[in-house]
Amino acid sequence: MTAMTESTKRKLSLLQLAEELGNVSKACQIMGYHRDTFYEVRRAFQVGGVAALVEQKRGPKQPHPNRVAPEIEEEILALSLEHPTYGAQRIANELRLRDVNVSPSGVRGVWLRHDLGSRYQRLMRLEAHAQDDTIALSDEQIRLLERHSCEFRMRHIEANAPGELLNQDTFYWGTLKGVGKVYVQVVVDAFCSLAFAKVYTSKMPITAAELLYDRVLPFYEALGVAVKAVLTDNGREYCGRPEQHPYELLLTLHDIEHRRTKVRSPRTNGFVERMNRTLLDECFRIKGRTKWYTSPAEIQQDLDQYLTFYNLKRSHQGYRLKGRTPAQALREALGRKKLPPIVPKEEKPAEKQAA
Repeated sequence: MTAMTESTKRKLSLLQLAEELGNVSKACQIMGYHRDTFYEVRRAFQVGGVAALVEQKRGPKQPHPNRVAPEIEEEILALSLEHPTYGAQRIANELRLRDVNVSPSGVRGVWLRHDLGSRYQRLMRLEAHAQDDTIALSDEQIRLLERHSCEFRMRHIEANAPGELLNQDTFYWGTLKGVGKVYVQVVVDAFCSLAFAKVYTSKMPITAAELLYDRVLPFYEALGVAVKAVLTDNGREYCGRPEQHPYELLLTLHDIEHRRTKVRSPRTNGFVERMNRTLLDECFRIKGRTKWYTSPAEIQQDLDQYLTFYNLKRSHQGYRLKGRTPAQALREALGRKKLPPIVPKEEKPAEKQAA
């Protein structure tokens, strides 16, 4: 049975209207057809019925005789994704080295048929394949994507194991009467969202290094996990001369790679930026309504209580954790039943009060 398209329905309506009115000219005027078209439609309907009124696709029914063979087309697509910034001429030259003869215009035709005509389209197709785990990106492909796609670097801050990449940032809460300016150093593990944070009254390199030295590195040492890289912005508390800067010296002594975000692009460090917002919404704004802080130690007590809840009890709905807590994801990745204390015992609020 032939499917009734809108064009076919209009032609049938034209024939029916002409029969009802008994006037071909009037029917064509109402329906917007020429009289010659009416007679062509009627002749086709009389010969072949409704099937004859279906419009046939124009153009050649067979592929063009000069079209690239399917196996060569697949090779062009593979090479184009392997080197997405190559032009048609260079792709043709590379294929010629593999004893595959195809012209640059042939390469261009393949690109257009697969919506890969521009460099941007090829880079985005490569990124889509990487997200679907269809292919594994090489270092060269990652470099190209970071260079040409400003959003790729922001979306692909990934880690495949605990400690592989930590994100650190300085969060300015505000100025409190009796306390002064309040800064929070925050570290988030990109693999499982495990978070560490400490309160300071200054934004100095020594405070950024102190959080790593006091809490983060001892925690991972207790797990037997090496911290491989730390991602920060380009602030003065993180960047400086490697031989003089306290933060840079600490990373060098522990053989930790220091990665920096793109200038004026805080979304590049999105994991820890989102943690800053979470701390503000779920901890500081709530506690600040009912409590008058007189010292950074009091703020740290409430912050430690929230971090315990955040890491051990708060479920996360992101694509990495899928409803699990950070501690649960970390235990499953390491195959451990227990974890070292994220908040050191001597800094727990209960013990401080008892003292």
